[in-house]
Amino acid sequence: MLRTGQQYRDSIRDGRRIWINGERVKDVTVHPQFKPLVDIRARIYDLAHEDATRDILSYEENGERYSVGLKLPHSQNDWHAKRLATDTILEDVGGVVTRVGDETAGEMWSLYDGQDILNEVDPRFSVNIRNHIQRVVDRDPFHVSANTDPKGDRSKRPQDQDPDMLLHVVKETDAGIVVRGAKYETAAAYANQAFTKPTIANWGNSELSDYAVGFVCDFSSPNLRFIARTGFAGRAPAEDYPLANRFDEVDCLVIYDDVLIPWENVLFYQHTKAAAFIRATLHRYSAFAFVQRNLKLADMLIGAALWNVRQTGLENQQAVQEKLATLACYREGINAHLTAAITNAEKSPGGLMMPNQSLLMTGRVHACSQLHHMMHIARELCGGQICVTPDAASFADEEAGVWLKKYYTLNENWDSNDRRKLLAFARDLLNSDYAGHRLTFQLFAQSPPFAHLGAVYRNFDWNDALRFTKKSAGLSDRILTAQR
Repeated sequence: MLRTGQQYRDSIRDGRRIWINGERVKDVTVHPQFKPLVDIRARIYDLAHEDATRDILSYEENGERYSVGLKLPHSQNDWHAKRLATDTILEDVGGVVTRVGDETAGEMWSLYDGQDILNEVDPRFSVNIRNHIQRVVDRDPFHVSANTDPKGDRSKRPQDQDPDMLLHVVKETDAGIVVRGAKYETAAAYANQAFTKPTIANWGNSELSDYAVGFVCDFSSPNLRFIARTGFAGRAPAEDYPLANRFDEVDCLVIYDDVLIPWENVLFYQHTKAAAFIRATLHRYSAFAFVQRNLKLADMLIGAALWNVRQTGLENQQAVQEKLATLACYREGINAHLTAAITNAEKSPGGLMMPNQSLLMTGRVHACSQLHHMMHIARELCGGQICVTPDAASFADEEAGVWLKKYYTLNENWDSNDRRKLLAFARDLLNSDYAGHRLTFQLFAQSPPFAHLGAVYRNFDWNDALRFTKKSAGLSDRILTAQR
């Protein structure tokens, strides 16, 4: 059943061991660098209960209500509903968050499609994945995805260096497997559970490997430690850095210090074929939500740039319009790929409705590879004042504020207060530590850029281009044999 925001807050007050800035966190729900995102996560839960948004964020089945984002997709309408739900959430919170809850749950749907392969390993794993997908729907946890390892020396196998550099199984017991190692995960410190799986296929060529393991980890489990990077919230006043203080999803290094994973939580283990399949198909569904976040980020870039040129009277200049049109093309390119991926959706191996993979993966490349160019264009349109404007305290000062009001007021519509707010927003979006973090996150959060292109290569249908070119060039059938 749907949880409330308070139920979510209560669920993460479980004594977990978290460190940030060299201090042990007593209560993650009120710590100043975690609280903004905990509050947003709680707000998302509460939205599903409010009259205005209940039917957008939830659906009814057998007398109970469940989250739209967590529903297994069986039709194009399911994807339209998911897209609307995410747009509604981002509109309500007023910015971009990536761990809304649907993106990471989608990674387990790829396992649903791989049940035949999992059955080759152990039929229990196929049962486990079906049970966990249903459990996520039923219990409505904040579910994330522990993916990236500390890496270590990539020229060596994990066995040839510190074996704990990559997460692996150290022991089997009647109760389950015992794992050791570490994973990076966004929002882990305030999530309920994670789908934990291998990052890359560096477990060797053998059929079996203790590094080829995937499971659901309850983040209240003993022997877990969460060591967070420093957050952006609270570093400087929210009036000067409005995005950093609201939307910083703090990442953690999650330490698995001989953590017991019950057998019912193990989704695949040892069989490298299963692990390779999961890595190749991991973002089959979750890429949709990931790309959709970029659409809202594009809206913010356009809005900041357009408001700035309007208030300074530059909107009618041709050079400015060209830059704005380039931003619009970027935004509509993302929109077109998302829309087409649903329109041309296809049945998955497990019978789910899967966004068209070629269009979705191409859209991900477009959204991520062009983002830094778009940020640069928006920065040009906002101008140098985003890096020289004084802070809000100076504007409020009795003496200094008089001068700032004089030089930042343009006319009766644009006074110094609105101009300061716009420039502060643009600075945080384009020119701050938070802006740099957001850009890097979008490039690497799901996988590095070369892997984005690799997904396009695997999913694009090359046959029609080959057929048409063979026909147009008058090539003989001999080349077909040579190609094979």
